[in-house]
Amino acid sequence: MTEIKKTDRTRVKRLPDRGRYDRATIDAILDEALIAHVGFEFDGAPAVVPTACWRGGDRLYIHGSSKSRMLMALRDGARACVCVTLMDGLVLARSAFHHSINYRSVVLYGSAVEITDPDEKIAALKDFTEKVAPGRWDEIRGPDPQEFKATMVLAIPIAEVSAKMRSGPPIDDEPDYALPVWAGVVPLAQSMGEPEPDPKLPPGTPVPDHARHLDRMGRR
Repeated sequence: MTEIKKTDRTRVKRLPDRGRYDRATIDAILDEALIAHVGFEFDGAPAVVPTACWRGGDRLYIHGSSKSRMLMALRDGARACVCVTLMDGLVLARSAFHHSINYRSVVLYGSAVEITDPDEKIAALKDFTEKVAPGRWDEIRGPDPQEFKATMVLAIPIAEVSAKMRSGPPIDDEPDYALPVWAGVVPLAQSMGEPEPDPKLPPGTPVPDHARHLDRMGRR
């Protein structure tokens, strides 16, 4: 099991037993997450922008318009703090103080680099498409030269990073266990609904298998 070296920024100080520093845990959370919140400095002020994300090996990727202020700032050297969070349950305790959430999260610090090699860039975009809907890339039209130019792809090394997690039932103060109050966990999960076809599709166009996800990550 590969362990990530802790830094002052990544070491979990509040409830340190919830911290995780192994790549297997970190990678699993990043692979499940569809959205990351990217913090960076823009015009001398902090900014946080939600964006789609995906992992490829030892790097986390984000993409968007080549005119995106966030992407241009990161490309030009603004340092990033990236957070992904997966919520697994509402923890209802016997006291207000001990209510909580079961979650898995990753916080990543680093500097982004732009992917400019055409083959590497198209491979990264394919990986993103396949994460969203496995099998989709081979059925669709790929980006044309103008679309390719208008899209920026950035990669952030998965190096200064840690995970933090909570699971299990509420942890109440011992005297509160005698209270006549229900306590427990209400599970939370994302689910895929029935695919809704584009009204402009020709009648009778079948729904592809990859559009019928069985879980929140689209794995079948």
